[in-house]
Amino acid sequence: MSIIDQLASSLGKRDEAPNQALAAEIVKTKDQKVLKELLELLHHKSKDIQSDSIKVIYEVAEQAPELVAKHSKELVALLDSKNNRLQWGAMTALDAIAGEDPKTVYASLAKIIAVADKGSVITNDHCVGILITLCGEKAYRKDAFDLLLERLLKSPVNQLPMYAEQALPVIDAGSKAAFLKVLSGRLGDIDKESKRKRVEKVIKKVQAL
Repeated sequence: MSIIDQLASSLGKRDEAPNQALAAEIVKTKDQKVLKELLELLHHKSKDIQSDSIKVIYEVAEQAPELVAKHSKELVALLDSKNNRLQWGAMTALDAIAGEDPKTVYASLAKIIAVADKGSVITNDHCVGILITLCGEKAYRKDAFDLLLERLLKSPVNQLPMYAEQALPVIDAGSKAAFLKVLSGRLGDIDKESKRKRVEKVIKKVQAL
């Protein structure tokens, strides 16, 4: 059975099970030929085929980032897509592979930030994930951290606690003052007590560093 015939829409399925099964098989076999075929299908005339293909690709990226990292430039190019599913799917994959190919992802930060500024919640979530990963890379930490603080300053209140929690592992003695300033400055924006408490908990952990 060809790759396109194994995708959910080709099988008449409305769930993601066939796409997830294909991703698991690719991870198992490490088949680069299939990945390249999926990348080509991202330009198929059918948006359903495009959506299924990007789903498989980012599922593989999350399970075996080293397999997809070889195609990081193609994923960056997808950020320009007018198909929102491809855009946030590409951002999801880039988040997963940022640690495998930080050089390419870092070089694409201007585009990544621009897309996140206009993108969906999912797009923004993965943009923050990318920045956090790059903060763990010595060569890119300063720029990535500055951009991370900017995301925290303007992130929606609903997302702020999650972003703050996710950033905790990359905060050290040298960066904690700036991080605390941003979080403390945003406490007044948070109306919901449960979300405010989550941010306050992060603040206490950072203060103890």
